[in-house]
Formats: sequence, C-alpha cells, structure tokens
Amino acid sequence: MHDSLSPSHWVRRFAPLISQGGIVLDLACGRGRHARLLAAKGFRVEAVDRDAEALASLAGVAGITARIADLEGGPWPYASGYFDGVVVTNYLFRPLFDALIGALKPGGVLIYETFMIGNELVGRPANPEFLLRPGELLDLVQPALTVVAFEQGRIDSPRPAVVQRICAITGAAPALLPQAT
Repeated sequence: MHDSLSPSHWVRRFAPLISQGGIVLDLACGRGRHARLLAAKGFRVEAVDRDAEALASLAGVAGITARIADLEGGPWPYASGYFDGVVVTNYLFRPLFDALIGALKPGGVLIYETFMIGNELVGRPANPEFLLRPGELLDLVQPALTVVAFEQGRIDSPRPAVVQRICAITGAAPALLPQAT
C-alpha cells in the first residue's frame, strides 16, 4: 500500500463524494499519488508532508500546492472549515484527529485508510503506536461526522496488510454510495 504509485481503491471510490472543484487536503501525502488523482479530477489539492524530497516530485503539477510541514512537531497550519475533503492513507498520528475533523467544511468528506493491529503479523508497520485498534476510526470520528462506509480486515493486494478504512462526512444527510471499482 505505502510504496505503490497507484491510488488506493478506497480513495478512488469515495473521492466523488467531495464537492466538485473543491479544495482537498492530502495529509502525509508522500509522493502524491492521491494528490495527483484528485487534481486530475479537477480538485484543488493541498499536498502536505514533512519529506521535502517526496514533495519535490509534485512541483509543477497543475492543481496541486505542496507544503512541507512537520505535523507532529509543529503547529496545525490550516484554518477551521477550509477543506471540502481530507484524504489520509498509511499515516496515523492520533492527536491530529480533532484538527482534521475541524478542517472540514459543512458537507466535507474525510477519507481515511491506514494499518491496524494484526498488521505486525504480515509486515510493517508493527509498532502498536502506528496501528489502529479494532473499530478505532469509528470512535475517532463519531459523533462529529456521519459514517458513510467503514471496513477493517486483511487485504492481500497490492501487498498483504491489515487495514482499517473509513469515509465520513460532516452533517447528518446520507450520502449516495459510489459504486466499488
């Protein structure tokens, strides 16, 4: 999952819930596989990571603004209610959850996918600090957000991993579920 250049199926499936032409935060974006996908779909993307070398690969990509930031050691760099969508994959720093949720506009979409307990049996990360507990994403977003979809378990592609995934929105209205691809 982490080193793949292909966007996550989960992100591809739920990206259509984000307001067309909206502003999306790709948090801990690495080389920007999701930033590129979202920009190609017409979103304005803020791609943030602490790895300047990885972010350099996004230089000149239309629709993407890259920002170097230490999200774990520095101040949260974004205003409340700014983003139509927030995408996070393969990254977990629990103290940021309130800021992530607060950064969403009304109707904003959170798409989150990362590793959970059990992953240490199939690969890295193995440190429990970087592994979600069963059902933890549900606990972290509720009651602030309305859950559109949630799943957890083992996947075998693109490499074996144990993951947890959620898509949630601000507001109580049910979202139209995009088809799985």
